[in-house]
Amino acid sequence: MTTPFVCILIAMLLAWPPKLAFSIALGRSKQGYDNKQPRAQQAALRGWMARARDAHYNTLEAFPPFAAGVIVAHLAGLDEHRATVLAVTFVVARTVYPILYIANLDLLRSAVWGVGYVATLLLYVLPWIF
Repeated sequence: MTTPFVCILIAMLLAWPPKLAFSIALGRSKQGYDNKQPRAQQAALRGWMARARDAHYNTLEAFPPFAAGVIVAHLAGLDEHRATVLAVTFVVARTVYPILYIANLDLLRSAVWGVGYVATLLLYVLPWIF
C-alpha cells in the first residue's frame, strides 16, 4: 500500500479526536451525554466544545474530496513522490487544524485549512501538468 493510500486511512481517523473530546466533556457535565438526542444537545454547545464539534464536522467534510483526490491522482498516473508530498501535507494540516480550531486561533486555523485545501486541489490538477 502506498503512502497516499495510508494517508486516506489517517485522514478518516482524524475526524474522531475532536468528537471524542466534546463527547467526554458532555458525558461529564451535569446533564450528561444525551444519546437519545445527541444532535440537539450538540447544537446547543458553546465555547471550546462548539469549536470541537465544528472541527469534527469540517474534518468529515474535507475527507471525501481528499480521498477521491488521492484515487484520481493514482489513476491518472501522478508520480508517487508528488502524491505522497501532497497527501502528507494534507494529513499534517488536518492534524493541526482541530487543535487551532479548539484553541480559537481563527486566522491561523484558516491558513492551515487553506494548505489542506490546496493540497487536495493539486491532487486533481497535477496529473494533467506532469
